[in-house]
Amino acid sequence: MTDALIKIENLYQLFGPTPKKYMGLVHEGKSKDEILAETGHTLGLKDINLSINKGEIFVIMGLSGSGKSTLIRHFNRLIDPTEGVIKVEGTDVMKLPPKELEQFRRHKMSMVFQRFGLLPHKSVLDNVAYGLQIQGVKKAEALDSAKKWLETVGLAGYEEQYPSQLSGGQQQRVGLARALCTDAEILLMDEAFSALDPLIRSEMQDQLIELQKTLHKTIIFITHDLDEALRLGDRIAILKDGEIVQQGEPEEILLNPATEYVEAFVRDVNRARALTVETVMKDPAYRITAETIKEALEQMRGFKQDYGYVINNDGYQGIVKEDTLQEAYDDDSKADLTNELIEQVDALEQDAVLESVIPTTLEAEFALPVVDTDGNMTGRLSRGTLSDVLGVRH
Repeated sequence: MTDALIKIENLYQLFGPTPKKYMGLVHEGKSKDEILAETGHTLGLKDINLSINKGEIFVIMGLSGSGKSTLIRHFNRLIDPTEGVIKVEGTDVMKLPPKELEQFRRHKMSMVFQRFGLLPHKSVLDNVAYGLQIQGVKKAEALDSAKKWLETVGLAGYEEQYPSQLSGGQQQRVGLARALCTDAEILLMDEAFSALDPLIRSEMQDQLIELQKTLHKTIIFITHDLDEALRLGDRIAILKDGEIVQQGEPEEILLNPATEYVEAFVRDVNRARALTVETVMKDPAYRITAETIKEALEQMRGFKQDYGYVINNDGYQGIVKEDTLQEAYDDDSKADLTNELIEQVDALEQDAVLESVIPTTLEAEFALPVVDTDGNMTGRLSRGTLSDVLGVRH
């Protein structure tokens, strides 16, 4: 089990002049509207519990007013909770004195904002180097590092430009480079791509995914867009009215929504683009591992279907039918199972997106075998399974 880098435990946020006075009402189960009417205080977050693992992209999503942007500001204590514990690498952030909290914010976490947050009077290079200079890094060293990060995000040659001279996508790349330049282990990204045009937004998502393959940062990403959450998130937490209504891996949320609210969220998602073969395939049953026709027939007769997947030391080899085996056995009961008896049916790759395998699967006579990169059979995908998942009729 991976140890959590960040743990949020029993976190509450009640906004108002005397929140602690009214926390008893929250614990009694009073609704947000009831508390507001009774006390004039607004319940922002209720009993938030999260464990975020080192090196994962953890997405927090919800509609406007759900509490997601309020929550992300608790990670670096831009907002202090009314109640609750915030731990980073075992350190209780709530107990950090002002000087240590300042160092924690400068070195441990970086933030990428929705509206870029660039300094308009500074050049692109100076904007990216700014975080390092705040940390006390010498200017020449900070600028050298900033140049490298600008090249990493595809903005080499733009060093002397000013934010107003850049497109929205370019400005956000500068913001990302600035956050990465500080070498903070944790990135907080609050609706970082939502102000961008759809095409540029998709490009930024692609870039973040590519960067993460080598950087392995711990990224907490806020969004209101489920498609973006499914594309980026290793795990997702969905907020509604300040409460987490479901958290889990993207395919778990997509295939098993926990509430009507989540179900409404996922209803219009293009599952064929969001899911891979591996997430919906069945177990690798009906394996024929025998070397002789007689042994293969004996294995086949224990199956619920009249074909099997031939597997040897080299992995998946093809499909053999029961009637083919019986005919060969009748000719020579002691013969070996040879390639002549095996039908060459191409396997599906387990990391393939469902959209790419729909025609092949729907037209196939058999449930198609699924293999990993080494050619080992890891599952099978049938027309029925695909139809159940996607709602395809055949």
